This record gives sequence, C-alpha cells and structure tokens, in this order.
Amino acid sequence: MAESTNQITYSVSDFIAVLNQTLDYAYPAVVIEGEVASFKVNQGKYVFFDLKDADGSINCFMTVWQLRLPIEDGMKVVVSATPKLTQWGKFSLTIKSIRPSGEGAIKKSYDILKAKLDKEGLFAPERKRLIPEIPTHIGVISSVQAAGYTDFIKILDDRWCGIKIDVANVQVQGASAPDQIIRAINYFNQLEVTPELIVITRGGGSADDLSAFNDEPLVRAIAASRIPTVVGVGHEVDETLADLAADVRASTPSHAAQLISPSRIELVRLNYQKVQSVIPRINYRIEKDLSIVRSIVVDMTDGMSRFIDNQTARLHIVRQTLNQLNPQTILNRGYAIIRGSVELGSLVEIETNKVILEAEVKNVINK
Repeated sequence: MAESTNQITYSVSDFIAVLNQTLDYAYPAVVIEGEVASFKVNQGKYVFFDLKDADGSINCFMTVWQLRLPIEDGMKVVVSATPKLTQWGKFSLTIKSIRPSGEGAIKKSYDILKAKLDKEGLFAPERKRLIPEIPTHIGVISSVQAAGYTDFIKILDDRWCGIKIDVANVQVQGASAPDQIIRAINYFNQLEVTPELIVITRGGGSADDLSAFNDEPLVRAIAASRIPTVVGVGHEVDETLADLAADVRASTPSHAAQLISPSRIELVRLNYQKVQSVIPRINYRIEKDLSIVRSIVVDMTDGMSRFIDNQTARLHIVRQTLNQLNPQTILNRGYAIIRGSVELGSLVEIETNKVILEAEVKNVINK
C-alpha cells in the first residue's frame, strides 16, 4: 500500500508547537489531584516536582512566587495547570496554583508555615497594637454576599451607631481570594485619610474553605499593615494564620463586631453605676465643705461681735469724755461762765446753769 502524499512532515520544533497548540485548545486548564514527590527548588526561583498516584506520574513546574503554602513530598495536593510538551520532548504540567488537599496535607502545610512565621516574630504578643475603644471609621474586607458579613453589620448597628464603614468586597474562598484581600489591605493603607481599623471577616467552613487565610503573602500583609487589624474568620474552634498575625483575633464575624463596638445598653448601665457610685462621694464632699463654711461663718460672726463690742465700749468712753467736757455739765456742777472784758467799770455777762446775769466789774485782783 502506497504512502499518502497528503501527509505533512513536521520538524521537531514545529511538531512540539502544533501539539502544544492542540493541548491549549483542548485543555486550556486542568485541575488534577495527586501526591507530591521529588519536590525541589532550583536557584531560589523555580519549583520542580512530580505529581503521582498509584498508577502514574507527571512532571510539574512552577515559579517560587506562585507557591503560597509550604509543600513537601508525600503531601496530597490539588493543582490548576496547563499541560505542555517541552522542547526536550518531556510532557509536564505548568502549575498556575497549588493547594494542599485533605485534612492531613492541609494540617501539615499549616504547621510548617506557622513555625516559620512564628520564628520570624509575626505572631509575637509584643507587636500587637491596641484598637480604638470606640472607632469612628473602619474598613471592612469581606464578601458582602456572605452570611458572616451580614451578621457583622447587623450586630454593629445594634450595638453602636455613627461608625463610618468603608467596605472592600472580595472573595473569601478559593485561589484568587488571598490576592484580593491583600489588594484591599493595601488600598486602605494607602488612603489619604485611613480608617482607624481594618476588619477582615468570613463565616465558617471546612479547613479547605478557610485555607485562603493561611496564605503566606496574606499573613505577611496583615502583619505589615500600618492600620491595626481585627480578623474574625470561621467559627470559635477555627484558627488560621491570619488570626495569629492580626492585632486582635475574633472567634467569629459576630464576635469581631462585639470587640470593636461598645454596647449602647451596657454603656448606659455602666454610666448609671458610675453616677451612683459618685453620688455618696459628692455628698460627703458637700457635707465636708459645708462644715468648713459653717466654721468660717461662726468664726467671722464671733469676730464681728467682738469688734462691735470693742467699738461700743470705746464709743461709751468717748461719750462719757464728751459729757464731762460739755459746758452744761460744768455749769450743773455750780460753775459759771463769764463773757466780756474783765476791766474796772466794764459790763460782763455771767451764765449759770439756771440764769444769765449782767454785772459791772467793781474790782479786779490779779492772782
């Protein structure tokens, strides 16, 4: 049988290119689950490993910056990748994203990264900052469609009002969630007028659902935020690395709302108690001051009485002195007043206490 004259003869490189075009068209992206083997990093930039199961193995390639969580041999992972034939004729997967699969792998990756970041001091208590007692402006990073966000806003409104809330609507689950949350954190930090607080919330879910909050770049972004952070993710029993890096960890979104806002009812009760506790002290102070005022008034009254008595006694003495010097008093004692020139033959006026006489001077004897 003769060969068909319609067959195309390819060069090796052309055939590789055509095959890759076919793969791109047929399988633009594939998601594969398998176990990691022969994991290694070259030149601090490139990651190589095999993805295998009991019956097969595929070579995988990715860059270090795409590796958001620690990966080790033996871990079960799920990769999103594009299949490709290399120039050397080797079939491989170019990895777009990779995440641990199954509780065992997720826990192992979590523990490795936790130990690494803890050693760097990202979770140290001394680097935690205080949050405002009553914030007036907060930034919230969450999915506005999520029940956790709804609970957070409802409790915040019930407890306190007047807080300005800026919301960054992001995905809180899946491969793109960490980068969206990081961009939101950077956005709030770069505002001219920044919020007093950043709150990151997400409701409950499985360990796989919450894995976005164990993403290393996200955890570092939370730790590096110049605005204090509160993270309320999952249920009370859940713990993520984002929780540990935050300035304040809330067990749930509802708990986050309780932590950052005072209760109006509780404030009224506390203020009433404070007023009630202050009243006895105020009454005691008033009584003490009144006692001092009364003592001062008594002292002033006594002083004025003594002054008046002294002045009255002096006035009596003056009055007596004036009475003694009164000419009428002298006349009453038998003396007389003579008015006129005491010369022989002159007329003088003589006043006694009863009459006034006119007499002629008959004789003058010098003493």
